[in-house]
Amino acid sequence: MDQERTRWNHNTHYHRLVIATIPDGAGRALDVGCGEGMLVRELRRHVPEVVGIDLDQVSIDQAEVQNNDDAGSEFVLGDFLTHPFEPASFDFVTSVATLHHVDADIGLSRIRDLLRPGGVMCVVGLARAQLRDFPLELASVLAHRYFLLSRKYWQHPSPTVWPPPETYASMRRIAAELLPGARFQRHLLWRYSLTWTKPSC
Repeated sequence: MDQERTRWNHNTHYHRLVIATIPDGAGRALDVGCGEGMLVRELRRHVPEVVGIDLDQVSIDQAEVQNNDDAGSEFVLGDFLTHPFEPASFDFVTSVATLHHVDADIGLSRIRDLLRPGGVMCVVGLARAQLRDFPLELASVLAHRYFLLSRKYWQHPSPTVWPPPETYASMRRIAAELLPGARFQRHLLWRYSLTWTKPSC
């Protein structure tokens, strides 16, 4: 775990944002696209039961090795879109740098359906920039160089997809249509966040 505290990249930078959105009293959480399980292990400090799911066999194998026989963590090799999770069975669902691997409408709808009433989703994602995004793109370049003055970039082992199929503008629109009241924010380091609480009734 101490070694993990030194791991830094554009995704781990926003793990704290994810942790901060866990709803009070959450008993079960899901990390979509968990990779080798770093965020699952962080979530376990706050949630009694955490499931991580990923399509990549190598990543799941690494997650299992690093699990340290934690009975509160489960790692699933599979597609979160089709895996037979019970509907409305999670209090918290997160996805970091994974949503652009699937159709955004389908992915967000699936996460929405997996949430219990009152549950919270927190997506940290990537999207394509347009001309209007240039100022924040430039700021991200400068921020990246700044952080590298004190950190060594950790290259995660999971598969990547580039370029993202959706723009920031289209992701904002999709979120507004599927998740009324969702909060969409642009961030440095080429990321956005999307947070939403499922209505209780």
